[in-house]
Amino acid sequence: MSNTQEPVIEEISPEEYREQRLQGWPAKAAAIIGIILAVFVLLTSSYLNMQEFYRNTIFLILVVVLGFFIYPVNKKKPGQKFSYFDLGLAALGIVSIGYITLTYTNLHVERMSQATTVDYVFAIICIAVLFEITRRSIGWFIPILSVLAMVYAVYGAYFPIDFAHSGFSMERLLYRIYMTSNGIFGSTLSIASTYIVLFILFGAFLSASGASKLFNDLALAIAGQRRGGPAQVAVITSALTGTLNGSAVANVATTGAFTIPLMKSIGLKPRFAAGVEAAASTGGMIMPPIMGAAAFIMAGFLGVPYTVIVVAGIIPALLYYLALIFAVDTEAKKQGLKGLSKDNIPEIKAVLLERGALLIPIIVVFIVLLTGRTAIMAGFAGIIAAIITSYLTKDKTNRITFTKFFAALNDGARGSVQVAIACASVGIIIAVVSMSGVGSMLAYNVIDIAGGNLFLILIMVMATCIVLSFGLPSTALYIVVAVTAAPALVQAGITPLAAHFFVFYFGAMSNVTPPVALAAYTGAGIANADPMQTSWTALRLALPGFIIPFIIAYDPILLLDTTDGPIDYLRLAIVVVTAIIGVYALAVGLGKFIKTRLNIVEQLAMMAVAFLLITTDQMMDVIGLALFAVVMVIHYARSRKKVEMSDGAY
Repeated sequence: MSNTQEPVIEEISPEEYREQRLQGWPAKAAAIIGIILAVFVLLTSSYLNMQEFYRNTIFLILVVVLGFFIYPVNKKKPGQKFSYFDLGLAALGIVSIGYITLTYTNLHVERMSQATTVDYVFAIICIAVLFEITRRSIGWFIPILSVLAMVYAVYGAYFPIDFAHSGFSMERLLYRIYMTSNGIFGSTLSIASTYIVLFILFGAFLSASGASKLFNDLALAIAGQRRGGPAQVAVITSALTGTLNGSAVANVATTGAFTIPLMKSIGLKPRFAAGVEAAASTGGMIMPPIMGAAAFIMAGFLGVPYTVIVVAGIIPALLYYLALIFAVDTEAKKQGLKGLSKDNIPEIKAVLLERGALLIPIIVVFIVLLTGRTAIMAGFAGIIAAIITSYLTKDKTNRITFTKFFAALNDGARGSVQVAIACASVGIIIAVVSMSGVGSMLAYNVIDIAGGNLFLILIMVMATCIVLSFGLPSTALYIVVAVTAAPALVQAGITPLAAHFFVFYFGAMSNVTPPVALAAYTGAGIANADPMQTSWTALRLALPGFIIPFIIAYDPILLLDTTDGPIDYLRLAIVVVTAIIGVYALAVGLGKFIKTRLNIVEQLAMMAVAFLLITTDQMMDVIGLALFAVVMVIHYARSRKKVEMSDGAY
């Protein structure tokens, strides 16, 4: 076993693989558009009082133009400049979106909402352009789903009776999608053009200040010497990085370049190292405060303050990472691995003295939110704090100068394109769902098929969310599952907040669920491991965390929701403790190891413990805890006897 750290393997993540490698004036042009986009968001979120519809259309014009500049027609053939085709599509985007921007008032005031043929032509052009930029930036799934939604809207009368509706004319559908604030330019795009981009910019400024280095060093200092230390470091680093960006793939690409070679250096198999990083990075999507920007959409859908979503996400996210640490520690014990040498690990005190000031912006954001201020104010406060604190560290290279300021604006704008495009495209699906009522119909059928059994309903919704979320970024996957799957849970009697957390959680898990496990595939590329084996390993590591949403569904106290009154802290403590025991039992059951290797009876018993502790039934909890205690006692007795026999034989 080698203790030498292997070199970082230079790989291109799927996110980077899609982008052009612009050089010369095209790079400058894209940067200028990006900076204009970022400045526009900053101004319209603060000083400029612009009507929502016009803000959304201008925002989308800038996003579409930037998108066609940075995403190539063929992701396997990125170029150093954009083609005439890219320029032509960008121009069509400007014209088609600009048309409704200029004629919106005339259409709804002077023409009394009576659309003309020209209006419909521009609507078709706009939708086609939007589908193409969505395909380039996100993939085929959303465009295909949107087309199917439009077909369903027009030809609903020909669908099976359980899902049939009278159908809408193409003109009415185009009007709803393009000429109102209930489609492309609706609420999801409004949230993207304010909260989401603002917090992505905050992440860009925090990254520019050197926070990523701080997270890596802190994780090393905290967990580097522990059993299987580098794997624990990967979990902690990804959790901290997840507070800034909610993209599992981007998280793997950035933190994995450091953690995966480190894990391999202590003897972990490449597929396991990549699986740990993929599972850890996926948790970043459910880690407050940003949660892959889905937190803002969720707050809008539920009609609650953003702070409610942030607070609600804390305990589930911590439980997920605790479950992952249990899984990693089990594997480390099984392989007999040790941590890193103390000589290679920085001291916590030294790290905090050198870069600890960079934690201030995150603390500022939380304080602003918890004092009842808006998320927009929190985002602005975080950006200002990041700029100021960059001058409070000894490392002068991390200071946000004018050059780095504009670079951060550009990076934030580029990082916003996928989210904004997803929010615009999914607006089509939301329009169809609201017009046809398919969400309610789907909810009714799920409950009917499950016979009203809550556990079966949860299983069916879980599977639906994972399948619908394959290959989607966090914002898009949340919107899709929120409008299709969440109504079934609400109709089954689960609180809206718990229902939306349930569907979002399992949507996020699609990143480590074969066959389309993008986070796992990205990690496999860095580790030089088999992608499919890596995805199965990542899924096994993440599985203990799968029981957390079920616990939330049965008892939403984990979300710290005070809507129905003050929190019963004794009950909260009991639920948290049983949840921790449940995820531990499932982790060791799947890992097949505690003190020594588990036999088949112990494995099955531990898995049974996890399922017994899911519900709020006190009798089930008592049985589960008793079974857990019995298995632990028997296992430790058997392990001690095995050790004594080995010593005697020796």
